[in-house]
Amino acid sequence: MNWIPHPTVLEGDKVKLVPLDHSHFATLTELAQQKIIWQNISIDFSNPEKYLNHLKGVVLMRANGEQYPFTVIDKTNNKIIGSTRLHNLFPEHKKLEIGWTWYDPAYWGTGYNTECKLLILTFCFEQLKTVRVQLQTSEKNLRSQAAIKKIGAKFEGILRKERIIENGSYRNTVMFSIIDDEWPAAKAELMRLSRNIREVD
Repeated sequence: MNWIPHPTVLEGDKVKLVPLDHSHFATLTELAQQKIIWQNISIDFSNPEKYLNHLKGVVLMRANGEQYPFTVIDKTNNKIIGSTRLHNLFPEHKKLEIGWTWYDPAYWGTGYNTECKLLILTFCFEQLKTVRVQLQTSEKNLRSQAAIKKIGAKFEGILRKERIIENGSYRNTVMFSIIDDEWPAAKAELMRLSRNIREVD
């Protein structure tokens, strides 16, 4: 039996996370052609055929209970703006990872990621009852590291030469996590940030 019930839909004021569906493939593939999205990610999915094949595989992994991918939608205009997923699922240890998160660069720094993470972390800690949620990124991806710290995740260390990226070089991976004891404080801060963003808007 899959740990994450399907369909799972998470909805906030500005953003909605819906299960990845074949009907989203064309828009996601078009958005993903912006090379800047992948410059600090180990795989470059700007090639439409390559990313389309990846999406098909991810849907199969959801059916097998290996991952749960979401499409991120801007509620103000019902536009698809990116994708995120839950993976490295270990229900027996009540832990998982949030990853493969990317957005249309037009939405970078707009607060949508803050609300997205509030929704997904609330689901993890309060519905799935996780005790650990981890996030990781490249040592070179300072923008991603700042975003992860902003949501309350704690730096755990650097995994040296953790993977080989497409150009043959090595990636050092920075690991972060939030545990259940830290969730109340992290949630309060995420809610405060989300309120501030709404007031500015």
